[in-house]
Amino acid sequence: MRKSSDRILTSHAGSLPRPDDLIEANRQREAGKADEATFQKALTQGVADVVRRQVAAGIDVPGDGEYGKSMGSKVNYRAWWSYSFQRLGGLKVAGLGLYDFPVRRSSPGHVVLSSFGDRRDRLRFTAAYSDPDSGVSTGPRTTDWPVCVGPLSYTGHAAIAADIANFKAALAASGVSEGFMTSIGPASCSRIGNDHYKSDDEFVFACADAMREEYKAIIDAGLILQIDDPAIAENFDQINPEPTAEDYRRFTMPKIEALNHALRGLPRDRIRFHLCWGSWHGPHTTDIPMRDIVGLMLKIEAGAYSFEAGNVRHEHEWAVWKDTRLPDDRLILPGVVSHATNVVEHPDLVAERIGRFAKLVGRDRVIASTDCGLGGRVHRDIAWAKLEALAQGAAIASRQLW
Repeated sequence: MRKSSDRILTSHAGSLPRPDDLIEANRQREAGKADEATFQKALTQGVADVVRRQVAAGIDVPGDGEYGKSMGSKVNYRAWWSYSFQRLGGLKVAGLGLYDFPVRRSSPGHVVLSSFGDRRDRLRFTAAYSDPDSGVSTGPRTTDWPVCVGPLSYTGHAAIAADIANFKAALAASGVSEGFMTSIGPASCSRIGNDHYKSDDEFVFACADAMREEYKAIIDAGLILQIDDPAIAENFDQINPEPTAEDYRRFTMPKIEALNHALRGLPRDRIRFHLCWGSWHGPHTTDIPMRDIVGLMLKIEAGAYSFEAGNVRHEHEWAVWKDTRLPDDRLILPGVVSHATNVVEHPDLVAERIGRFAKLVGRDRVIASTDCGLGGRVHRDIAWAKLEALAQGAAIASRQLW
């Protein structure tokens, strides 16, 4: 994994806006109306274009925009997660909506998840979440949610092979030596119904074993693997009543262990981990503080850690690194532009944010990034303007730091 040896490098968190023709091709495919060869041609061209555009915007370590993950609309920002439903065996469509799973309550020292509809943020701001004109939303309800009914297995070999082939061709065409590809982490993968495994911990380890095949394929292809597992932080909002930080860490630790189990033997310096509190547009007043989970994050066997640091709910948490030691062989990718606002960050502000982290962990161990994926969260023109601002701010910071 490249380090910022003579300037601040740039990357982002994964999802980028899809072009209209790819959205339509996905929609036709999902409806069973698309010729597969035609779809694959559109996808290959889309990936080539998005890599070329990232390079032009000043992104040093580009991704494939998550274009291979189904996205049949401009607002289907759950593709980072739902794509796995088509790549796992042992699942059955249950006809349940995302918010229809039974609510389970917590007791002192014993933490369990509630349904997504019972989020404490949603309960506190029910009127705002219910008002279609408020701009506050976790997204549209999802139908045909899967339930695990048998042993999990990975069935996405052809899909990940196609994703890798498209991306490597795009990197070569743009003359880029290093690129990253995202894959869902076990804790988030397991946030579906389970009628087969005896416990939540058994289920999350089954997800780890299944998804390991995708992780290994990405690394074996010479790419950087990014694990997307927002459940590590985001689950906190789904527990009622609110647990103590200690109880939540105890609840989360098996999920960290499952991820490390999935990553066992894989080269740590080719793995980065993305932490976020959920990218939906909402108040986020019930997010767990970074200070309470940074230790958990650092237990993950990754060479770099990507996290939200640019939005107004979490920007102040750069100070956590004043008394948190980043292991000597690790990097960080703090978000210095955000998916949470349509305002395009000024490059001077981006440079200031980068400088805070560089002074605390070392300039060579900071790669400037985005809070979360921009695809589906802001208009495509704004998304690309944010990436340009990111690169411009990194250039300013580089002049200041070198």
